Amino acid sequence: MGILNIMVVDDEEAMRESLAAWLESSGHQVGLAENGLKALDLLESGDYDLVLLDIKMPGMDGHELLRRLREHHPGIMIVMITAYGSIESAVTAMKEGANDYLLKPFDPKQLMLLIEKMASQKDMMADYRLVRTRLSELEGAGFGDLIAGSESMRSVFRQIEEVAQADIPVLITGETGTGKELVARAIHAQSMRNCGPFVAINCGAVPQQLLESELFGHERGAFTGAIRTRLGRLEMADHGSLFLDEVGEISTQMQVNLLRALEEKRFLRVGGSREVESDFRLICATHRNMQALVEDGRVRTDFFYRINVISIHVPPLRERGDDIALLARHFVKQFSSEISKPIQELTPNAYRLLVRHSWPGNVRELLNVIERAVVVSRGPLIDAADLTFLGPEPGAVKSGATLMELEALHVRRTLDECDWNVSRAAEILGINRGTLTRHIKKHGLQRPC
Repeated sequence: MGILNIMVVDDEEAMRESLAAWLESSGHQVGLAENGLKALDLLESGDYDLVLLDIKMPGMDGHELLRRLREHHPGIMIVMITAYGSIESAVTAMKEGANDYLLKPFDPKQLMLLIEKMASQKDMMADYRLVRTRLSELEGAGFGDLIAGSESMRSVFRQIEEVAQADIPVLITGETGTGKELVARAIHAQSMRNCGPFVAINCGAVPQQLLESELFGHERGAFTGAIRTRLGRLEMADHGSLFLDEVGEISTQMQVNLLRALEEKRFLRVGGSREVESDFRLICATHRNMQALVEDGRVRTDFFYRINVISIHVPPLRERGDDIALLARHFVKQFSSEISKPIQELTPNAYRLLVRHSWPGNVRELLNVIERAVVVSRGPLIDAADLTFLGPEPGAVKSGATLMELEALHVRRTLDECDWNVSRAAEILGINRGTLTRHIKKHGLQRPC
């Protein structure tokens, strides 16, 4: 448990001294004030984490002092002390901004549990400020619609700037959901073709028998159902950029036709006899290993080298730790604005859980997780309980795990859920604090940074 600097404000000397003795015996620093004015004087000369404040005092009562503290010292934690018969007054104080309340008479154990809770809140707020500071340092780090602060993504940004003006084919590789299309759009936006169209097609989502018509267009009557002439994507991209997503799914025959169009910038519409000219820049993307597809004969060597003049690899989200919190925060703002819900931020526990997840679906999965969390969250902060993962959960049990591994996993999960409050976790696990401490050492568990 962390050490707190605590002020006790009570007009009864016996109560002040008793509280001071209990708190100091646990190592806390204690300041004493017999009334509200004395408390304000002490706050001007000292830095306090917590104020234990009696509600009924002559002169300035606890409610008035609470309001002044919230106005001039908004970061300080405040616990109201009241007699059992004045619970309504304590509830009112909670609505006015008190963190908690304590009913007289109380015993030292009850007091220590409350202080432990306040210490945990202090640690959480320290983590929260650390997260906010780190995110503020990364805020604004991005490239177009790409948001990132990690060094690996900054390298991608530098590559985008280097190739944008070259007007040569670019192949973007990376796992599904990493944002390859956003990289393609950033290249287009930085290029000299940015006044022209950006035309995209997912080659893996279109049946191969229809892909030719989608790419090259068709003439009226070219096949059953072709009731009018239709422009293809190559023609639509004239003076702009053509983005072929999942280019590895194109058949080898289609690769032959496309290769000629890329080299000559001329092609025939399906069913046509007159060549159409189109001046476009080609940008491709794939989540597949193109070299392996070449070796298997599924991608022609000449086609591969034509589209792979420059290659940019987008790293998976699990390798971009700094980006997870930054993207999560961005998505919270985006979705809370869209549904007019006053979600302010994620808690440190939520951030830690996000960073520990493996993100098999990458940025797209993170977007879905945050969108759902914004919808289900009932308060101004998204907590770990609001997060639902579609892929493997953090710390998922592997097949054939030993009893020792299961024990370590259960202890870690309980500690994480309690924000590493050892006493609270021990209570949930049904053991004492010392036993839990021995388990932590035995399994080599460490609190996440």
